[in-house]
Amino acid sequence: MRRYVVFLALCSACLAQQIRPIPALDDETGFVPLFDGKSLQDWDGNPVYWKVENGAIVGTITPDTLVKRNTFLIWRRGEPADFELKLDYRVSAEGNSGVNYRSVELTDAKWSLSGYQADIEGRERHTAQNYEERGRTFLALRGQIVRCVPGKPPLIIGSLGDPQDLQSLVKPLDWNSYHLIARGNVLTHILNGRVMSIVIDDDPAKRRLSGKLGVQVHVGPPMTIEYRNIRLKTLEAAR
Repeated sequence: MRRYVVFLALCSACLAQQIRPIPALDDETGFVPLFDGKSLQDWDGNPVYWKVENGAIVGTITPDTLVKRNTFLIWRRGEPADFELKLDYRVSAEGNSGVNYRSVELTDAKWSLSGYQADIEGRERHTAQNYEERGRTFLALRGQIVRCVPGKPPLIIGSLGDPQDLQSLVKPLDWNSYHLIARGNVLTHILNGRVMSIVIDDDPAKRRLSGKLGVQVHVGPPMTIEYRNIRLKTLEAAR
């Protein structure tokens, strides 16, 4: 009987020590601002397309300033490796943009990047996918968990939900919140609190483990993209 009582006591102690996840969507520990809300200090891009207005970075293409190649506003204060990036964006109905990270600056055109991109657009197609600009192109569509390996197209290994159901979480013509996590070779795109795509990049020759940050205006019709509340948290390298 005594042993049984001791056993129950140990079980109760183990149960008492159990922990459960808690919400942390608003946790800002360790994040630092990359944009002061007033100027393009530390950012570099073509002034024809980029300005600051009403506390936001604004990228605009007009009928008179159509681009022949995607152009970027590039952050010049570092090349993050493992990090979390949070920001808010708002895009016009015909807009097409994206947040590039772990990217390389190209030399054949000014303000041009190649690398991973968290896609943004005003239409209901590509938002929150992982697209490699001037590289392997579509790595993971919205709703996909993908592994990239040498010599094959990206391999879908799991689902995060129906793409159209996930699209319904995107707020058209309104502010949306991105949370990007790059840790080791795992790249996670979270939009408005919902995981939208995950890439596990197991291609050593083509993956990038650090690089430049930038935001884009895209070839196409006149458009406007706005960014605000851009914050970066540097993470310790994954072990």
